[in-house]
Order: sequence, then C-alpha cells, then structure tokens
Amino acid sequence: EIAGDDGLRRRVKWAKLKRPERALEKLVRCYHDEAWRLLDVCRHYIVFADAQGLDRCVARIVDDAEVCVRDYKHRLTPAYDARGTAGYRDVLLSLSMQTEQAREMGVERHVFELQLQLKPFAALRSEGGHARYVSFRNAFSQ
Repeated sequence: EIAGDDGLRRRVKWAKLKRPERALEKLVRCYHDEAWRLLDVCRHYIVFADAQGLDRCVARIVDDAEVCVRDYKHRLTPAYDARGTAGYRDVLLSLSMQTEQAREMGVERHVFELQLQLKPFAALRSEGGHARYVSFRNAFSQ
C-alpha cells in the first residue's frame, strides 16, 4: 500500500543502519558478545497520530503471512516500567520476511526491528531526546 501513497510514505522514517561502533558497543555492554541477540542493526519506525492507528498496524502485521513476528515489546502499557528507557515508550517488533524473494536471497532468517511510535514520543525523540537518552544509556553502560 505504501508504494502508491505519498502520505503513508511520509509517515515512515527510513532509519539508517546501526553504526558499527554502536553495534559493537551494544554487543559487549548488553549481550555479552552473543551476536545472535543483536537484532536492531536494520531498523525503521512508523509514527502514529493515535493508539488506534498503531493497533491497526500491529494487527495487519500479525495477520500478514509473509511476515514472521519474532519478538514483540509493548512499551506503551501502563505496566511497562519506563525507568530503564528514560521514559521512552513504543511498540517494538522484531520481524523477518517470509516471501519467495527473501528465500531466494537467503535472508528469510534475517531479523529487523520496527518501532511503532505515537506522535508525542516521536516529537521528543527529534527534539534532542535521543541525545539525552544516549547520555542516560551511557551512564548505565547499556
């Protein structure tokens, strides 16, 4: 759907690959050299105006036979303890593509991250919030 809809395309934030320095840092600090746990080298995020739109997106992804949901973190629930993320919240999906093209390319097991965010959190991220989070993360060696 997104290919033919300029409005939808503008809502997708095409993120860069994780920098090699950060990937190595995370591998050592968070995953104790277990490389298979590093799943966010390739990542994107989509911003939603409201929770209903975000929920519809999750439902579409879950129902898509060509997408495998490997992991799911719902960091918008009231039960989520946001102290570990400096208050940041989103829905995080670890996905892999199960298409014929993915199988032909040998990447059907490649896991990528999709962050689904509500607009107020995305605004904080773009207003220096990510720099504050990096300082927080580094203070706790995460």
